[in-house]
Amino acid sequence: MVTMTPPQADIKSSNHRPANPATNLHDLMTESPNDASQGFDTKSALEIARIINHEDSKVAAAVKKALPEIALVIDSVARSLREGGRLIYIGAGSSGRIASLDACECPPYFSTTPQTVQYIMAGGPKALASPVEVNEDSEELGQRDIARRRPTRKDMIIGLSASGRTPYVVAAIAYARARGAKTACITCNHDTPLAAAADIAIVADVGPEVISGSTRMKAATAQKMITNMITTGAMTRLGYVYENLMVNVHMQNSKLVERGIGILMRACHIGRDKAVDVIKSAGRSVPVALVMLKAGVDKPEAVRRLARSDGNVRLAIEDTTMDL
Repeated sequence: MVTMTPPQADIKSSNHRPANPATNLHDLMTESPNDASQGFDTKSALEIARIINHEDSKVAAAVKKALPEIALVIDSVARSLREGGRLIYIGAGSSGRIASLDACECPPYFSTTPQTVQYIMAGGPKALASPVEVNEDSEELGQRDIARRRPTRKDMIIGLSASGRTPYVVAAIAYARARGAKTACITCNHDTPLAAAADIAIVADVGPEVISGSTRMKAATAQKMITNMITTGAMTRLGYVYENLMVNVHMQNSKLVERGIGILMRACHIGRDKAVDVIKSAGRSVPVALVMLKAGVDKPEAVRRLARSDGNVRLAIEDTTMDL
């Protein structure tokens, strides 16, 4: 589902109002009882595992149906980041924790700054470990928290809510959209207030949970798959991936150093000693080292090429611009 109506000039003038927490909760697919897990509490450990595994097998198919909308969001995120904007996730409960995980993993995997991909969690960082679920009912807190990030037309704001009706998230997305930011949402129910508030709605209808309403299960798995697709896709579109190699890896520990060396060995078909020497001469930058080797240039030229291509490794390698 893609909504195309223009944003309101001011959130207070919008006709949209987030859902009352008590409204239609039991009508949601994510809250419905699951026939496959009837008598769940009487099952053996192996039967429990089999039921959960069978239900989990449905998640990828549900996500597949949302691929067109996911692709739109990938391109929108890439465009925002290319223009100097930000990707900001916002969520509550399990959805907020999924958002935080994806945001926090972008710097080590793609060498982005913490400001490039951010998350906002209802209840703040302390809610990651200690549930503060009451905050998700507050429209005012949602508006306040996103307002503190000062969303602009360059930014992409993505709200996560399995139910699609969390007041905190709906209000935040409506606020960001009213201020010109591009908005999207990831939810697991159709025709929700959150989908109506966002420019693009990604809906992964995973069906009822094994334990009714326990959206940390299939719904959260779907949200994790989708956020993985969004950031991996956007970073790849920006050129931070070469072939299928994580060339923008940030080598801050021994594991990541080894990963960088291995990437250079595979991409350039060279031995370990050569890879180590070039990475050292490239200032421990895999992209610079890769451009040096693939284009046959020195470090200063590799750095210039990457600057001209906005960090796109393939474009930097293929750059035929002559220095004056």
